[in-house]
Amino acid sequence: MNAALEWFKSSYSSEEGGNCIEIAAHPAAVHVRDSKDPEGPTLTFSPAAWADFAAFAAARVAD
Repeated sequence: MNAALEWFKSSYSSEEGGNCIEIAAHPAAVHVRDSKDPEGPTLTFSPAAWADFAAFAAARVAD
């Protein structure tokens, strides 16, 4: 399944490594994986749950 998804690295990621995530959005789900382990496990969220998380995280970054 991972190969069929189009993955995007976080805009906060650098090319120097470190802690990075990648996201693959699909109409029915949002998939998240560790960019250092693309063949490893993924987390899957409903679009509504991901939107709630993203809003929460954005509010914390703005503080």
